[in-house]
Order: sequence, then structure tokens, then C-alpha cells
Amino acid sequence: MIDVPRAMSDAADALRFSPPDDREELARAELYGLLASLYHAPPSYELYEQLRVAVTEAPAPGAFLESSWSEVVGAARRLSLDDVSGEYVGLFGGVGKPEILLYGSWFIAGRLNDRPLVELRRDLAALGLERPPAVLETEDHIAGLCEVMRYLIAGDDAGVSNLAVQQRFFNAHLRGWTERLCDAIAAHPRAEFYRALAGFTRDFLAVETQGFDLLDSQ
Repeated sequence: MIDVPRAMSDAADALRFSPPDDREELARAELYGLLASLYHAPPSYELYEQLRVAVTEAPAPGAFLESSWSEVVGAARRLSLDDVSGEYVGLFGGVGKPEILLYGSWFIAGRLNDRPLVELRRDLAALGLERPPAVLETEDHIAGLCEVMRYLIAGDDAGVSNLAVQQRFFNAHLRGWTERLCDAIAAHPRAEFYRALAGFTRDFLAVETQGFDLLDSQ
């Protein structure tokens, strides 16, 4: 498991993008991996315990992500694992239509399995990526998109895992809708742990957005 406060500070530094540092890039990848895990399913016992004991002070005083990360840790400490798991199912699972849908097509086009998913699958195919047969969620699920970003940062193929590809993928498939998803989660009356996670997600992706925008000015 990552040292999240170190990762928070390193990720903010990495998003200056000049030049990328291996440690900082790994921090960004691990944060995407953490979000992918927490949005894909309730946390495992091991992840839940790691969240509860995580430090909340970033190495750099006043780091932008420190406050929202503290909220995530605080929620994990207040709530039992059963509470967090039940909250996940109540918000994102259950029988029939979930309270909150975690799919880009829903927020962009107002329908599932719509044009944004078609465009995403085209881009994933160009990257040599496809959904494993055992995965039930379509590729535009927020967890799947975060996992792709993790791969684009930490993968070994420099032709795919580079800043230009990360920027294109982020702008095309995450930037246009994730803030609305975070707003929907934060506004739900039964959200507590995931309200905190939505705040952290919003802050982290805002840092990513700023960093990618800086690429265009260099």
C-alpha cells in the first residue's frame, strides 16, 4: 500500500511535469489505483485497515490534497467496514437502477452504453487495451477509467505510457464529467465515506487538470 500523504505531495509536484520524476509518477499512478479500487467495490479488510491508520499530514505543509485526504481517513475511522460496504451497495449497487451511476456515458449523454462508450472503446483499442471477460462493468465506469490512467502512467511501453497519451485520454474520457459525479455523490443524504472520497477525487482530478493544462503552455 502507498504512503498516501507522500503520494499526495509527490503527485502535486509531478503535475508540474518538468521533468517527470519516477517517484512522483509512481505516486500519481498509485492514487489512480486507490480510486479505482474504492469505486470498483467496497474496500477489502486490508485496504480499510490501511485507510484507518494512514497519516493525514502531507510532507509539504498546506498541500492541496491534505484536507480532503484527511476527510477520507476520518470517515474510515468513524465508520465500520460494514458501514462503508453497506454505503457502497446503497449508493452504487443493489437491485435495479443504482442511486448513483458511475458511468461516463450517463453523465455525458444521459444514457448508458451511448456514444461516449463507443468512442472510449475505440481509443482503448488503439492503445491495445480491452475489458477482461470477467469484468461486468462497461469500460466507462469511473474505476475502469482510473485504472487506465494508472496504466498510462506506470506502464512499461513508452509509446503508450507517456504524458501526451495521458493528457489525451484524461481530456477525452475523464475531464468532462467526473466533477458532476463527485457533486452527485457529495449531495446524496446517505453518503458519508463516499462523500469524503468524492471530495478527494474532485481535488485530485483538479490537480491533474491543472497539470495537463500546463503542458499546453510549455
